Amino acid sequence: MNNIIKSYINSLSKEDIKRFSINKSIFLENDEIDTIYTIIKNNYEDLLKDPHIIDNYKSYFHNDNFIKIKKVFMEYFSKYQRFL
Repeated sequence: MNNIIKSYINSLSKEDIKRFSINKSIFLENDEIDTIYTIIKNNYEDLLKDPHIIDNYKSYFHNDNFIKIKKVFMEYFSKYQRFL
């Protein structure tokens, strides 16, 4: 499973993040998209080991966006945790 995740992360683009966030009714500023992209690219393994470290990034986002981001992240983590 780890290779599948790594492959997906390697191919992930900022445009993918933008489309996904809009689909989830999260309307991000460009700097927030850049931040998410950087966090995912550099820290996805840590986030999958301990999803609560997402709180470390709260200051990089508008509060309402962070709440939505965290909610979606935790929903997906809960749904797919058994496959990780």
